[in-house]
Amino acid sequence: MQRYFLNQNADFNQRFFITQSDDIHHITKVMRHQIGDEIIVTFNEQVAYQCEITNIENERIEIITVQQLDINTELPQAVTICSGLIKADKYEWLLQKATELGAHHFIATTMDRSVAKLNASKVEKKLERWQKIAKEAAEQSYRLIIPNVEYVSNLQVLCDNIDKYDYVLVAYEDAAKNGETNNFKTLLQHFEPNTSVLVIFGPEGGFSETEIKLLDKVGKQIGLGPRILRAETAPLYVLSAISYQKELLG
Repeated sequence: MQRYFLNQNADFNQRFFITQSDDIHHITKVMRHQIGDEIIVTFNEQVAYQCEITNIENERIEIITVQQLDINTELPQAVTICSGLIKADKYEWLLQKATELGAHHFIATTMDRSVAKLNASKVEKKLERWQKIAKEAAEQSYRLIIPNVEYVSNLQVLCDNIDKYDYVLVAYEDAAKNGETNNFKTLLQHFEPNTSVLVIFGPEGGFSETEIKLLDKVGKQIGLGPRILRAETAPLYVLSAISYQKELLG
């Protein structure tokens, strides 16, 4: 059953209106739902309801909450993926797949070796597109939240606000090359539920020496196995490992 999001509080037998044009188009033109059909809507505080469509108009769809669903599709840890800017199509693919794997938040930032550049005048438009990709991926993968996507201009800005995270990991390719295999495994085992984890990844060219010196002051270097991963696949490795350790093994 298709899922949608509404930024409202909900209770049983309440009526709501879906007004976002993309959602209306998807419900009526893609899924071809009609009055009486049911959809799943996730409301504030990760509350999901099975809802019945009671009326369809051009600019809004009326629904009523029928049954609250007891589901939990979120990782036990709130994982933020910080990536150096990479080529647009690769970053959009990363956003989609990492959302499916449970990422809680995304931060894109310009790094010394970033090939891709983001002009200040285009940040707002780019964030809108990235947020839409995260929303659609969250709906498809039955998430209870839509990950937020933000952009910071450089790593120093990130480091100045890093105290809010319980764990800070730096996925450094040289750590893997040098055979580092224990840090990530050890940290994974000690992650507590309901904690926040920031994992920082470099762009296609990796971190510069200056960036590593800065990040070593705030985070722990981790290797991701013996193979060198692409900038867009390394975050998926980390999210998969966290899911395996904390969801499947328990």
